[in-house]
Amino acid sequence: MPGRRTSTMELLGAEATGRGMAVQAAEEVSAAAGPAYWYGGPVAGARLAGRLGFALLEPADDWLAELPEEFTGRPVRTATVLDAWAIDRPTFVKPPRDKSFPADVYADGSGLSSDLDPATPVLLSDVVTFAAEYRLFLLDGQIAAGSRYAVFGRLDPHPLDRHGHIAAEIAEFVDRLVAATGPTLPSAVVVDVGQLLDTYRPGYRWAVMEANMAWFSHAYAADPARVLNVVLRAAGPREDVKPSDLPFVRP
Repeated sequence: MPGRRTSTMELLGAEATGRGMAVQAAEEVSAAAGPAYWYGGPVAGARLAGRLGFALLEPADDWLAELPEEFTGRPVRTATVLDAWAIDRPTFVKPPRDKSFPADVYADGSGLSSDLDPATPVLLSDVVTFAAEYRLFLLDGQIAAGSRYAVFGRLDPHPLDRHGHIAAEIAEFVDRLVAATGPTLPSAVVVDVGQLLDTYRPGYRWAVMEANMAWFSHAYAADPARVLNVVLRAAGPREDVKPSDLPFVRP
């Protein structure tokens, strides 16, 4: 882990220590005494992966844009920062994975920094309203851990297992998603879903917000033991990577 810890890092570190694993700051690692795993940012992770022998699993940049609208609930397309600079109406703009700039609704392209690399990939989508947002840690296509993290865009973490009917609705939605698109995701990954409000009538529908790397995702109120199980698969020894996960290994 990085030396500067977040609350998720502290929770996962405590859980890993309880399992007999050594938790070290990335800056202090000279060589791995055994199998190495990673939780932290992509830059440091990529720098250490070759030397310590771990592989980082991540979804493809265009995964969300390639989903049927049945699962996204709104049009989503892949583009570049150069394209985003040209937008002339309110649009939700986000980097697919690396958080190179804030994901947000931009009134037009002038709101994006001019210092960005024009070739940086982005996702563009219509502006919609999510009543609530949930983070799901998936392992082999099943929900291993989950948490609500926001309500109407404001941070409001709450354990998923305390929302009985909501948890059941999410599980049914994820089952359909995995059945339709399972091979397009690594076996250990984070998928955020939300209650997308219907524009024309009362009520909501479930929709995918994005997919992320489990080794770089905040746990919010999810069970840290279950989150760690997903992280260990998502950023563990290269020799343990399943053949089906090889296309998802970060170069």
